[in-house]
Amino acid sequence: MLKILGYPDRYSVAPGEEIAFKVSLEEGDAFDARILRVIHGDANPAGPGLKFRHIASAVDGRHPGKRQRIDAGSYMIVENAPALAAKPFTFFAMIWPTLPERSRQTLIAQWDPQGQRGFRIEVDDGQLIVVFGDGAHGARLSSGKRMLARQWYSVAVAIDPESRSVTLDQVPVGHYAQVDDRGHVEAVLEIAPPALATPLFLAGCPQADGTVGGHFDGKIDAPMLCEGVRAADLHRALLEADPVTNAPELIARWDFCQEMSGTTAIDVGPSKLHGDLKQLPTRAMKGWNWTGEEHNWQRKPEHYGAIHFHHDDVYDAGWETSVSLTIPADLPSGPYALHVSCGESDRDATRESYIAFFVRPPRLSKPRGRRPDVALLVPTCSYLAYANHAEHITARGAELQMGRLLQFGHIDLYMYEHPELGGSLYDRHRDGSGVAYTSRLRPNLNCAPAYHSWLGGHGSALYQYNADTHLFDWLEHQGVTYDLITDEDLHADGFDLIRDYRVILTGTHPEYHSTEMWDAMKAWIDRGGRLMYLGANGWYWRIAFHPTLPGVFELRRSEDGIRTWESEPGEYYHGFNGEYGGLWRRIGRAPNVIGGVGFIAQGFDLSSYYRRAPDADSPRAAFIFEGVKDEIIGDFGLIGGGAAGIELDCLNTALGSPPNMLRLASSENHTPMIMLVNEEFGVVPPNLGGDLNPRVKADLAFGETPAGGAIFATGSIAWCGSLSHNHYDNNVSRITSNVLRRFLDPKPFATR
Repeated sequence: MLKILGYPDRYSVAPGEEIAFKVSLEEGDAFDARILRVIHGDANPAGPGLKFRHIASAVDGRHPGKRQRIDAGSYMIVENAPALAAKPFTFFAMIWPTLPERSRQTLIAQWDPQGQRGFRIEVDDGQLIVVFGDGAHGARLSSGKRMLARQWYSVAVAIDPESRSVTLDQVPVGHYAQVDDRGHVEAVLEIAPPALATPLFLAGCPQADGTVGGHFDGKIDAPMLCEGVRAADLHRALLEADPVTNAPELIARWDFCQEMSGTTAIDVGPSKLHGDLKQLPTRAMKGWNWTGEEHNWQRKPEHYGAIHFHHDDVYDAGWETSVSLTIPADLPSGPYALHVSCGESDRDATRESYIAFFVRPPRLSKPRGRRPDVALLVPTCSYLAYANHAEHITARGAELQMGRLLQFGHIDLYMYEHPELGGSLYDRHRDGSGVAYTSRLRPNLNCAPAYHSWLGGHGSALYQYNADTHLFDWLEHQGVTYDLITDEDLHADGFDLIRDYRVILTGTHPEYHSTEMWDAMKAWIDRGGRLMYLGANGWYWRIAFHPTLPGVFELRRSEDGIRTWESEPGEYYHGFNGEYGGLWRRIGRAPNVIGGVGFIAQGFDLSSYYRRAPDADSPRAAFIFEGVKDEIIGDFGLIGGGAAGIELDCLNTALGSPPNMLRLASSENHTPMIMLVNEEFGVVPPNLGGDLNPRVKADLAFGETPAGGAIFATGSIAWCGSLSHNHYDNNVSRITSNVLRRFLDPKPFATR
């Protein structure tokens, strides 16, 4: 079991700024900390091994610590709610339960958990129920009929506190033969709920320990409160009525169609009891009245009045700061980590953690001085997309897909045993819906040096962040001075951040990009930038950052692509900004347009090599192969034993690869487990695997751009895993250094 973990309040920090680290201990009351420059995070003895440089700072030493917990689960709270039980009232809502079998799922509550007083309206074992408590006794009433999962129901609960009478109505919107799920119950309960001037909760309920529990899993649409005891058939009329002029009995009616990207639930009724949405439930969801006539929520928002709540939603872990650091003005830009440990971490890996962060160049508003000509764009959006990817431990077929017995370490097991950490964009919520939001304000345990991923193939088994440390190490060995910028930096600052860099290098897997990031990179390339795309599966998914909340973005997995879940039809547009989600390729901006090559195949067992192609002999490519006469390139490496593996890109002019791109080399002899990706075929071909399909290959490619710049693409995630082979003296390293050397030369590339 992992004994210590944490996260920073930001991934990217500029000189002169403060970064705060949130640390939690499973045992003990103190931890040791130090700042490290991360050079190489791969512990594989076949490579250079773990390499760090200690950076002396005020953080060095011992610090007090404690256990910190995450209060996961989304809900709405109305702080200034009136005491509803002071007089008769009725609650109406349309609900779509996704885990009806779970117990104590709150729809609405005004409850004192210490005194066990108030009322709760819940779904319990699939039934609509009401619970009263007066501090001494409790009472409850159930509809007696179980709801179906993923079906809409109109629910109405009328409560008269003075007479203690309750009426429950549970009415399915859809009707099915042989299904008895409609309930109507009237009763007088033994006690009355006291009138409490406490906050009102929707989809969650306060607990005695100060957390919020009793979360509802599913969608809620058009919740409202009315004065007096009202009949269930009034609900539909109220849904269509003007909430101010034609519904005088309203106390509150929350319209989830309004301010769709925000965290405020607008009360359109007379009381203006606006609610705060906590832990980011999913918005822009189809409501009970969605007909399919419109798929863009912005054009018919009244059909998208549902919010999907989950008991395992998490945006902000909310931990207290354990230690903080102001970045010195002279600290070079680059990859760093806070190393924290408790006990003898040299003997027990569960007693240490590396909390990764990055020092970026000074903000654009600050004096920047002379910057390097090289920038490394670190794919932090990809790191977040895969954050805490733990569902694979029990996923059926995972080992068949990997072609090997999977080994899981203590970090994997901790992620699996602690779903409150929040899942990755490859996981599903407990109710089966896909995780569409990911945040950096929580521990990201697989974004760290020394972590070995199940997705990393044979050998080092690295993926994402730790695979990128192969590149960090090579740049260090080559003595390259560079600035490091993150995806979030590029999204926020745009083209102005990168305009002055002559060369930009990517990480191994730059998969996720917002429109702002895509536009900035395209503008830079079009103005003569030199791009070294040192990975594969880049510029694949379109994402949307939240307009106001820091460090969180959204993904809608629409229509196509390699997916572990799919967005529901009608839910393809991002709620954060209204853009159509899914593959960049599906909206006419295939990866080939930026990187010269695009995604073609995927597999996670053995990597292969490249064979030199005729274009390698072009005079235009002479600088690339200076000192390299080999026909076979990269038949070695830490990732799967070769330079071409995991995920592969190739040239395709039909998808936007510039027609002047040279195919310098292509990989071959891939295993049956390296398969063509599904967007590359209509009818499923019989020869998906690399042993039979000649399209399964990585293309090593180069081409000049009209503004005198150039693009170099490796077409493989595994490329950087081969850089350090034979003490960095190999053809992969030589080709990469040749390209970087020429790209740094200010002489423009020929355009004719």
